[in-house]
Amino acid sequence: MDKIFDLIEQEEIYQNDTIRLIPSENFVSENVKRALASGLTNKYAEGYPGKRYYQGNKIVDEIENLAIERGKKLFGVEHLNVQPYSGSPANAAVLMALLEPGDKICGMKLSAGGHLTHGHPKITFSGKYFNSAQYDVDENGKIDYKKLREMVMMEKPKLIFAGTTAYPWILDWKKFGEIAESVGAWLVADISHIAGLVVGGMHPSPVDFAHIVTSTTHKSLRGPRGAIIGVTKLGLNKDSELNKKIDRAVFPGLQGGPHMNTIAAMAVAFEEADTPEFKKYAEQIVKNAQALKKGLMMGGTGQCPIRIFGTENHLMVVDCGFERGKEAAVKLEEAGIIVNANTIPHDKAGPFKPSGIRIGTPAMTTKGWKEKEFEEVGKKIAKIVVG
Repeated sequence: MDKIFDLIEQEEIYQNDTIRLIPSENFVSENVKRALASGLTNKYAEGYPGKRYYQGNKIVDEIENLAIERGKKLFGVEHLNVQPYSGSPANAAVLMALLEPGDKICGMKLSAGGHLTHGHPKITFSGKYFNSAQYDVDENGKIDYKKLREMVMMEKPKLIFAGTTAYPWILDWKKFGEIAESVGAWLVADISHIAGLVVGGMHPSPVDFAHIVTSTTHKSLRGPRGAIIGVTKLGLNKDSELNKKIDRAVFPGLQGGPHMNTIAAMAVAFEEADTPEFKKYAEQIVKNAQALKKGLMMGGTGQCPIRIFGTENHLMVVDCGFERGKEAAVKLEEAGIIVNANTIPHDKAGPFKPSGIRIGTPAMTTKGWKEKEFEEVGKKIAKIVVG
């Protein structure tokens, strides 16, 4: 047997034998895996359905159209592009479609729970090629919308990102929309982490307030490693050509041929997410997050031994002490619990030695865990972190 298959088997065993609490990870269904491993990976399909640069695309056109229609219905958008390879290219395509280099954008600070592509300065394309104003959170890790409005009025960005990677609270899309409207800015809702909760009815949808919705299709949505860009009715009202601008930015602006096996897997995942069973799954994710927090607070002693930021969604950030996040993550890995080191709000430590860990419930909820299991593992995590 090729060494690579031996390693794949080892990894699959490792995933099943450990407790997976990284919020961005999940377990896809057998049908999603079947689509990913299909012969669609052999097909080149540059362009869009009905307008390809290669022949032999009759069937793949049907597949992409099915993914688009299922996704539009699921997310409630007017137009959907399913070709971005991942979340970062999706956000890059939005910036390319709407702005010129040097234009000002606004996004949450990485250390506060934001994402690299939302304008993180100096080292990312969004911070290098665009001027960036970054908003922070308060001492409880929450967005202060009044301060955000004041900053936006002063900075006057052309585009605002509303989205996070380590923010455990409900996002107020209405306030974001009003703030963007006050300066005529585009509002882009990046729901990559919470997409499964949004379509499952456990987090409000941004569709009525944002012009564009971007998202990965894995994480809480439980699909393949791809991404989408949705154009809302509000977006088309602002610019009737917005859908065409987005499509041109994805192809030929940033990418070549789409990964048709991934797009087929998206179509499968969208169908799975549009079911009563998935809504129950999303509800259980949130219940389990509350149970996990309860276990962390008890810590086996009945008293909270550590500071926890959250939670109203699927994740929380735990303060492990100055620069102790990585140390805590390593100790937990040795105990068979997989989390990731993460900065905490107003962390004075650097990104390579952060002070916290980020933990979430989607993956183990897929495995069938309920509140009892999460409360117990929360107690165990607290003992290891404090010890």
